[in-house]
Amino acid sequence: MYRVLARTYRSATFDEVVGQEVTATTLKNAIKSGRVHHGYLFTGTRGVGKTSMARILAKALNCLAFDAPTPTPCCKCDLCTAVAEGHDIDVVEIDAASNTGVDNIRELRSNATLRPARARFKVYIIDEVHMLSTGAFNALLKTLEEPPSHVKFILATTEVQKVPATIVSRCQRFDFRAINTEAMAAHLTKVAAIEQVQTDDGVLRRVARLANGSMRDALSLLDQLLSYDPKHLTSAIVDEVLPPPHDELSAAVIECVAERDAAGALRALDKALQTGRTVDRFCDHLIEHVR
Repeated sequence: MYRVLARTYRSATFDEVVGQEVTATTLKNAIKSGRVHHGYLFTGTRGVGKTSMARILAKALNCLAFDAPTPTPCCKCDLCTAVAEGHDIDVVEIDAASNTGVDNIRELRSNATLRPARARFKVYIIDEVHMLSTGAFNALLKTLEEPPSHVKFILATTEVQKVPATIVSRCQRFDFRAINTEAMAAHLTKVAAIEQVQTDDGVLRRVARLANGSMRDALSLLDQLLSYDPKHLTSAIVDEVLPPPHDELSAAVIECVAERDAAGALRALDKALQTGRTVDRFCDHLIEHVR
């Protein structure tokens, strides 16, 4: 059964994380020194490694191959493999977008009092936590303030401004950066080598630019290209399958305007709109590019 690249090459250890080295080092040192907080808040745009980092931390705290939390989980024991797949009994992943109500959090609070079945810590990973209702946040607040010693919370969100300050203040906050193009292109090169795919110069860098800082998006785009040709990716294939990067289209319009070439500017704009962008969205990209 085929497994998409974004899952196949998901980071399994702190050392494998791309673009979030500061956060990975901080968490590793916290584990080494025994200063693991009871609540973490991971914030950043989509696809930059928040949930992957949460799973790695859960494995590091609970890996069965070691007698204590370790910054280097084995990734082979039953617990590590179950956490990696997202279905371990003691590492509970909750999608706040579909579990927004106060009853869902009350059930969580009730279960949190129970000791973990086989792990050292019961870990709750709440994704898109900003989607919780006001009542749910209030229900979570007390448990987050004084959780049982065997419970750790990892909250993840793309919109931290929607998370109440009372929740943020009770967590250690880590801001995940958009992954830079060079680091992403280097990782894609490794993936292409493992997959035994030949690529023309500049192809993977262009994929990285199109991903706009999201490693998951970059791997999904590479998957899309490999569906067209799984052996050799050329610039022509990228032109055929993927749209031009936003900055190239914006630069083309700006260059024509600077040269007072109205016809050229209209042709460049038409090319941009043919990729499926709306006029409003392209204007936003244009403003960002000029700024």
